[in-house]
Amino acid sequence: MAEAIIVAVVAGYLIGSIPFGLLLTRAAGLGDIRAIGSGNIGATNVLRTGNKGLAAATLILDGGKGAAAVLAVRYFAAHDVALIAGFAAVIGHDFPVWLRFKGGKGVATTLGVLLGASFFTGLAACAVWLAVAALFRFSSLAALIAMALAPVFAWFIAGPHTAILALALAVLGFWRHSANIRRLISGTEPKIGAKKG
Repeated sequence: MAEAIIVAVVAGYLIGSIPFGLLLTRAAGLGDIRAIGSGNIGATNVLRTGNKGLAAATLILDGGKGAAAVLAVRYFAAHDVALIAGFAAVIGHDFPVWLRFKGGKGVATTLGVLLGASFFTGLAACAVWLAVAALFRFSSLAALIAMALAPVFAWFIAGPHTAILALALAVLGFWRHSANIRRLISGTEPKIGAKKG
């Protein structure tokens, strides 16, 4: 069991650490995404380049790697071990070794992990994100509300183990969004699509 957990953590972290936003923007000739806007490597910051296609691709790939980490490990190990791999994938996205541990905020990867761990839990969280983003146009607010509700969804849909994972991801997500929370309170948070910096 201990060996399986170690393999799951390493595999999940390495899958999660693939910086798709950085790779895609460089391949498109847009330079280093870390020098644009917030400096993050996620889809919201990629959108600030004005390229919606790249932002969508980043969103899908970042979510996909979260789901892939869970599903790949679940193929070889127990469900609970796969949940650990999912958490490690978000850590990999947030703190990728390739980028000196400076990554994104893990929203898409978190949603992907939830989809892989419990499809309907992830689907509910995605629906909340989309609804809040469409209504208020703040990606960070949508992420915070979706992550806050995800443990509740998981508890009723998938059970306590997945709910614990969702809660851990929410705590990590809120910590990573601490600056966004301050800007939301002060009224200075940029809306979706706004160019910052």
